[in-house]
Amino acid sequence: MGTRVSSITARRRHPAAGYAAVAGGLVVVGALYGVLSTGGASASAPAQADQNITNGKNLFATSCSSCHGLDAQGTSQAPSLIGAGAAAVYFQMSTGRMPAAELGAENERKPTRFTESQIYDIAAYIASLGGGPAIPSAEQVSTVGANTALGSQLFSTNCAQCHGFAGAGGALTYGKDAPALTASTPTQIYTAMLTGPEAMPVFGDGVITPQEKRDIIAYIVATRNEPNPGGLSIGRTGTVTEGLLAWLGGLGFLVLIALWLTAKRRDHARPESEPQNHE
Repeated sequence: MGTRVSSITARRRHPAAGYAAVAGGLVVVGALYGVLSTGGASASAPAQADQNITNGKNLFATSCSSCHGLDAQGTSQAPSLIGAGAAAVYFQMSTGRMPAAELGAENERKPTRFTESQIYDIAAYIASLGGGPAIPSAEQVSTVGANTALGSQLFSTNCAQCHGFAGAGGALTYGKDAPALTASTPTQIYTAMLTGPEAMPVFGDGVITPQEKRDIIAYIVATRNEPNPGGLSIGRTGTVTEGLLAWLGGLGFLVLIALWLTAKRRDHARPESEPQNHE
C-alpha cells in the first residue's frame, strides 16, 4: 500500500504532470466554449433565416403574386418560380427586369424598386420553396487574383457571339437582344451565368468553373476602364473594323461620283432636238 502511494506521489511530482493538467484543462474549456457558441449561433441563424423568409413572402405577395401566383406556382402570365433559386431572383430584381412593367419587357434593364435586403428576403423565400442556385458570396465574385487574359478567351468563346467582344450588347433573333454588360455588377454577371436568363444558356459550374467565372468577370470589368482602340467606338472591336468601314464608305462614295459623271456625259452627248419646219 505504501509503495503504491509513493508511486502516485512521484507521478504527481513529475515535471510534465503540471503541463499535462494545464493542457487538459484548456481542452475541456475549449470544448465547452465550442459547444456553447455553436449552439447559440445555430439557434440565432435559423431564427434570422425564418424572419427573412417571412419578410420575403410578404413582399412577394404584394409585388409578385399577381403574375406568379400566391404560392409562386405560376399562372398564365408568368412561369412558376419553384426551383428557380435565389440567384435567379437576385438577377431579375436587382437589374429591374422584375417586376415587369408589361409582358415581353423582361429583357430590358430598369432601375430597381427594391432595396438589396428586400431582394435577398424575396430570394430567400423563393429558395425555401424548392432550392435552386444560391446567390454567390462576395468572395465568390471577387476579381482579386483573377486571370483577365483567360477571362478574355473564355468570354470570346462563350459570350461574345451575343454580347459583343467588349460586352456592348447585340441583336438576337425574334426581336430579342443581348443586353450590354457595362452597368452589370459582378454578382449580376455571376448570377446570370448560373441561371441563364432569357435566351442566355445556363453556364453551370460543370461548364464554366467558379474560378473561370471570376476570370470572365474580371475581363468584363477591365474593359470598362480601357480606352477605345480606335477613333470611333464601333463595338470596341478595334481599328481594323473602323478601317474596313472607312474603306467601304469611301468606295461607295467613289461609285456614286462615277455614276454622276457618267450621267452628266450622257446629257452632254445627247443631240439637241431638231427645229420643226413650218409651212
